[in-house]
Formats: sequence, C-alpha cells, structure tokens
Amino acid sequence: MPAKKQNKPPIFIGSAWPYVNASLHLGHVASFIGADFLARYYRLKGHPVLFVSGSDCHGTPIEVRAEQQNTTPLAISEKYHHEFLKNFKELGFSFDLYTKTHDNPNHYALVKKYFLDLKKKNFVFEKIQNLPYCETCNRFLPDRYVEGECPVCHYSPARGDQCDNCGTLLDAKDLINPRCKISGNPPIWKDSVHFFLKLTAFQKQLKAWVKKAKGWRLNAITFTTKFLEKGVIDRAITRDSDWGIPVPVKRFEKKTFYVWFEAVSGYLTASQEYSKNIQQRDHWKKFWQNKEAIHYYVHGKDNILFHSVIWPSILLGLSNLNLPDRIVSSEYFTFKGQQFSKSRGWGVWIPDFLKDYDPDTLRYYLGVNGPENADADFSWNEFGVKTNTELLGKFGNFINRVLNFIQNNFESVVPEHKSLDKFDNIELKNSKEIFSKVGKLIEETKFQAALKLIIKFAEECNRYIDQKEPWKTIKADKQSAANTLYVCVQAISVLQLLSAPFIPFTAEKIAKQLNVPARKEWKFFAIPAGHKINKPEPLFKKVELK
Repeated sequence: MPAKKQNKPPIFIGSAWPYVNASLHLGHVASFIGADFLARYYRLKGHPVLFVSGSDCHGTPIEVRAEQQNTTPLAISEKYHHEFLKNFKELGFSFDLYTKTHDNPNHYALVKKYFLDLKKKNFVFEKIQNLPYCETCNRFLPDRYVEGECPVCHYSPARGDQCDNCGTLLDAKDLINPRCKISGNPPIWKDSVHFFLKLTAFQKQLKAWVKKAKGWRLNAITFTTKFLEKGVIDRAITRDSDWGIPVPVKRFEKKTFYVWFEAVSGYLTASQEYSKNIQQRDHWKKFWQNKEAIHYYVHGKDNILFHSVIWPSILLGLSNLNLPDRIVSSEYFTFKGQQFSKSRGWGVWIPDFLKDYDPDTLRYYLGVNGPENADADFSWNEFGVKTNTELLGKFGNFINRVLNFIQNNFESVVPEHKSLDKFDNIELKNSKEIFSKVGKLIEETKFQAALKLIIKFAEECNRYIDQKEPWKTIKADKQSAANTLYVCVQAISVLQLLSAPFIPFTAEKIAKQLNVPARKEWKFFAIPAGHKINKPEPLFKKVELK
C-alpha cells in the first residue's frame, strides 16, 4: 500500500505594518525581507501559507507629516500606501494580502468587535488620564506629538510612546523636558477619560509562555524577559484624536484607538479579509484556531514588545487563538552610523534605489549582510563588492559559463553521461544533500547562514568545473566533457531552486534559460540528457563602485 500522505502544518507569516508617512527605506526592507524568504520557502515545501501585512494609516507620524505639508492625513496615507504596494511588488514580496487600516470596512468592524469582546470580559476598563495638551495647537497631544529626553538612556529626541534608541516603552510624562513636536512649546497637563487594556491580567501567562518559547531571536527573548521581570502596566487603548477608528461606546465617539492596539490586530483582520477575498470565510481558522499551525512574526527590534507582550495579551484576552511561535526581530540597520528615519529624512529610499539597481541584488545583500543578529550599517561599497564578487562572480558566472559551453559545443542540448568518476558522483551527492541543510537554516530564520551555504555551493561548483577543465578534455575525450557538463547542469538546477526564496527574479531567469517550468517542490530535480536549453544570458550587471 502507498504511504499515507502527511498533512504539513499551516504557516502564518506576519510582517510588521509600516507607517505610510514617507517612502520606504532600506531599514524597512531589512526588517521585513525575512518574511518573504519564509513564505516562498514554505510554499515550495508544500505547506499551506498565509502571508499578510498592510499599511498602518492611523499612526501619529502620518498626522505629523500632514501638518508639516499643510495637507490631510488621508492624502498622505493614500499617496504612500499606493507607493508601498508598487515598491513591494517591485521587490518581489509575495504577500497573500497586503492591505491597509484606513477606509477598510473589514478592519474597522473587527477591531471594534475585538475591543467590545475584551471590554465584555473586563480586560478593558475606564481610567482618567492626565495628558499633555498644547495650548498653542489647542489640542491633546498623541504620544508621537511629544518629544523629549529618554529617562532611561537619555537619548533625545525620544518619543512619548517609545525610545528609538533603547526600545523602552514610555509614557509622555516619563520624558525629560517634553515639548510639542509641532509648536516646540512645553505642554500643560489636563485630564481626559480613556479605555485601558488590562495587561496586568496576563502577566503570569506571558511569563510562563515566554519561558517555553522556542525559535525566537535572542534579542526578543532577552528584551521580553527583562520587561516581564519589571512587571507590565496597564496601557491606554484609546486617544484624543479624530484620525483613526472611532471607539464604539457612547461618550467616546470622538476618541479613536491607538495604533498599537489597532495595527497589531491587523494580522487577524487581514487573515479574515483574505478569507473573504477568496470566498472561503473560515479559511483563516486553519491558521488561527489550529494547534498545529506555526506563526512567524517578522519585524525590527523596536517592535519586539508589541509582538511579544501586547499582541499576545490581546490574543489571550480574545481566547482560542494561536499565539506567536517565532518572534523574528532584526537588530538596527543604520546608514553611515545613524538609524534610518522617515521623520528625520535620513536613509536610502526604495523608489530611488529601484531606479538604478536590480531588486534581487538588494534582497541578497540584506539577506547576507543585514541586521539579523547584530546591528549592521549599509555601505554602498560593500553592496557593490557583494554583488560583483558573490552574485556575479561566483553564482552567476558558474551558471553562465556552463550554459554557454553547452550552447557552443553541444547544440544547446544537455549531453549524455556515461561512467561518471569519483568527482562527478561527489558533486551530484552534494547537489542532492544541500536542500535539507539550507531548508533547516531557513526554518530557523538563519538566513545569512543559508545564503552563505548557497554561495559556498556555487564556489564548489566553480572548483569542480575548473578541476575537470571540459574546454580542454573536449578536444581529446568528448564523453568526459559531456559527463562534466551533465553534472554541472544538475548543479544549476539545484542553484535555481535554492535561490528561489531569496532572489526570485533571478531564479525565474535561470528556469527560463534551463527551459524548465517553475518548481513546486523543495527537492533535487534531475534535468535529463537530451533536454534542450534556451539561450543563456548574464544574470547580473556589474555594480560600478564610484
């Protein structure tokens, strides 16, 4: 009897939701790109995958940018949402759904429902807050409208919700010498009634859950553990602002939800939105109400607590929903020693980058040289060197030289192989064994190690062909040269599939040159003798180091 087919666990992948207050920069892509590596890999492995994200339209930075440009938050958010959609597509992100928080009936309705469910269970309560109020602007100031010195690390300007430098969650009252971001004047403090999420109710559950955590990045484990040891505090869930989702309670209609509650809820609302889009209303339950499902959350270091404390608390409060399994939090990515910043206008912007460079070169660079386990600084020189020496010189060069040799000497047909020698068989053995090694590293979110292993394999392939010298042996022993080229074509088939999660556009080019269909499985595929290949072309252009 045939072996019973095993069902593979569903994989949910959530990539952090970027604010639509300015163009994307390399820092964003460095934080998010791992999510696409995972999604593409798990689809090749045959797992059900749901990969979602969207534009955070209601963040205070959008309001700040609108004030600065004398326009509306809606105009700003719509402009950059559509730009983000275009850029993510150009970068090859394979979202099942990239949505947005504003003007989204599904998101609005579900966020309100989650809030009311939590309120009904007494996880949400009313409390008077003493809040910053700018007499010049004549308004209460949302957290990001207040800047000052961080009381922990003394970084300035820290925001009224969080310090970008040390990652500490803050209250505007904690800041030293606070001031209004718009007027520059110090605020006064006035009372306002708000709803709070009772995070303290989940302290014990969170501690027990984090102790059992596996597959989290070290920074997430360390940061979350220290935070929980100090003890969580209840946090305001609503704010005095008309830009956002209105609170569905009388007396609170003019208040809206904080994005830290609303935007993280987007992982679940987007999953349900996708289910509606494919007309399978319960499809999301396969990922969210299934103990076998595995959840990956991919984001930057400054978002750890939102994914390891706040979102899990909301999920615990709603009950019967999967908690995060893998917290994939990158370290800081800088440019010339300074953090990328949309608000400060410091960075390398994606629309500009894509005008001049191949998106796969960026995907590769950020995968192999990004802030996976330590802070990393972007260097144009390093980007050029990595592209020229590794992608072009090792990876692309091997593929191009082999296919050109077959075109010129075997009429573009994969040659027959006979009596393979020791070195031929070793190369074939390595080609078959590398899939499990690279796959394991991807599943463990060790993307740098996976890419280095792929490049190492390309180096071995180059050494193999240099050792066999088919350009010489073809003159005296054409069969020996044929054996070498047959083995090399199998290695190219391997490189095509291994590269698919990381540099998908290049993988498509290789498949076209090999004249094979897009692969649907993560395993070795032999290209038979007699198979005709297409015209080979260079895979990468040299980056001129200026």
